[in-house]
This record gives sequence, structure tokens and C-alpha cells, in this order.
Amino acid sequence: MLRQTLIALRAGSNLDEYQSPGEATLQVLHGLVTLVAGESRWSGSPGDLIAIPDSRHSLEAVEDSVVLLTVGVATS
Repeated sequence: MLRQTLIALRAGSNLDEYQSPGEATLQVLHGLVTLVAGESRWSGSPGDLIAIPDSRHSLEAVEDSVVLLTVGVATS
């Protein structure tokens, strides 16, 4: 099953470091964001699809941004 969450962030704000509950992607719909995991950084602009690493990571909004988070979750 897939769970999708639409997230809007103001420029300069961020989502604190967290661990994904499953395989996940981040699609940038508007703005510019940076995904940070340890020493690695990925920039995303509209249309980009970023595979989220299976490690603790955070998301920073460089500009006002809207992203679509898709997470694969196990069903019982």
C-alpha cells in the first residue's frame, strides 16, 4: 500500500531529521528543496523525483515549496 502526503513549506523552514517507515520518494511540485542525509545532500526543483535514503534525513525549503511524499507501507 502507498501512503501519500502533500507537504507545503515556507522558504527557510525545514522538517527535522526523521527515519522513513518504509521505501519513500519525494516529488517536488513547486519551489526548491534540499534533502539532507548525513554528509549527502540532494537538491530538488519542480518535476524532480528524489528517492529518500533508508537513513535519518531532513528536508529544507530553499524557496516556498510544495512536495508530495509517497511511502510504501506494509499491510497485514
